[in-house]
Amino acid sequence: MTVIIYTLIWGAFSVGGLFFLMWVIHLILKNAAIVDVGWGLGFILLCVEYILRGQGFNLRNIICLVMIVLWGMRIILYLLRRFAAEKQEDKRYKKIRQEFGQMAWLKFLFIFEFQAALEMIIGIPLMIISLNPEPGLSSVEISGIVLFVMALIGETVSDEQLIAFKNDAANKGKTCDVGLWRYSRHPNYFFEWLVWVGFSVYAWGSPMGWVAIISPMMMFYLLMCVSGVPMAEEQSLLSRPESYRKYQETTSVFFPMPVRR
Repeated sequence: MTVIIYTLIWGAFSVGGLFFLMWVIHLILKNAAIVDVGWGLGFILLCVEYILRGQGFNLRNIICLVMIVLWGMRIILYLLRRFAAEKQEDKRYKKIRQEFGQMAWLKFLFIFEFQAALEMIIGIPLMIISLNPEPGLSSVEISGIVLFVMALIGETVSDEQLIAFKNDAANKGKTCDVGLWRYSRHPNYFFEWLVWVGFSVYAWGSPMGWVAIISPMMMFYLLMCVSGVPMAEEQSLLSRPESYRKYQETTSVFFPMPVRR
């Protein structure tokens, strides 16, 4: 138990320090969207920190690190590409600046550090995996790896399909309902959740692995009730109400399902 507490404390200092640095950078750039880039970097840093405090770079931990780097870099590159295209701060953060005025800097400090706290909860599987001293991989861990790969591919495909749809001038004002978006209104969020199910399953091969279920549960709550689906649905209804309402009537909100007639 002492080792777990010690590892968690070092992880908290690391990821908390990273998001504080990102907050300082946001003051210089005057763009709070950099916090989303920190989301990917934070988990990579957390994984490295746990490995160094845990069993070191054995096979299990190297695979875990490769998985989190692939996931993190995909998100970072996707966001940087979006930032370059939009060239302005996200509407969510603009709204916060308007609401809090001169005290917005303090609100953003809370937002950045709250992200760090969330990463500590969602990253629990990474800590559990890092402390496993067993040399080989179990069938459960292999299943987790396979699930992660499938989820990462699904998330990448869904994002690329949405980008391609938006870049087509003929689709202006329309709702993306092609490819994976035909079966779920938010396939990118679904596969993001499935990524953490994969990490959770991978952690189940380690002692106390059952605790890792907290990660996908928390991610599901955040995506379905906080910052994922609710905000995306609200924005879609504001920008294209008629088209999106029809889309809602026929398409599953989260889990991919056959189209309803």
